[in-house]
Amino acid sequence: MAGRIRSTMSSLAQNWSMTQKVYKLLPLEVGGLFLGAALVVAIPIGLWLNWFTAIILAIPVGLLAGTFWFSRRAMKAAYTQIEGQPGAAAAVIESQRGSNWLVTPAVAVSKSQDIITRVVGKPGVILVSEGPSSRVVPMLATERKRTARWLPDVPIYEIQVGGEDGQVALAKLQTALNKLPRNLRGGEITEIRRRLDALGNAANSMPIPKGPMPTSSRQVRRQR
Repeated sequence: MAGRIRSTMSSLAQNWSMTQKVYKLLPLEVGGLFLGAALVVAIPIGLWLNWFTAIILAIPVGLLAGTFWFSRRAMKAAYTQIEGQPGAAAAVIESQRGSNWLVTPAVAVSKSQDIITRVVGKPGVILVSEGPSSRVVPMLATERKRTARWLPDVPIYEIQVGGEDGQVALAKLQTALNKLPRNLRGGEITEIRRRLDALGNAANSMPIPKGPMPTSSRQVRRQR
């Protein structure tokens, strides 16, 4: 039990340090929300009942508000830390809590380190690109043709990750994936992945970046 507590506190300290590098006023933000939420609860209860009850109820409410804000800042800071790194999109998808996505990073990689990641899920096959639109569009078209030859009846979607018009910001990638329609069942997803494995990939030449972004659902839950 003591070891688990130390591990949790160490993880919390690391997340706080990483987040504060991006948001310098993090202590003031979290402290302000804690105090504000606590006062909103404490003042009316203290006036109507008693101040002891007000304090007992206000403290957990303040902690909840502060923790909620910190978790949001921590996730945004994690995105900021890895944004622009090759393989960031794959890291974000694999970190999604409760994710059923089957991710194959770097199925196509250009000399400029533009990357196509292949994702298989209930919508079908999703090709996720990282790089300028002018360079990734031809890569997406090529990969789409390759995939369609093996899976002619499976829906194929394309998502461009980046900051240009028509592209999806890294922080909104999970939302974009979750908005896609559900076309397949569990057994169909496994069969599609097996058939796509024959295509091969370039994963060994371009790994997912290591950094503050959690790469497992367990780490994401711990951070939240």
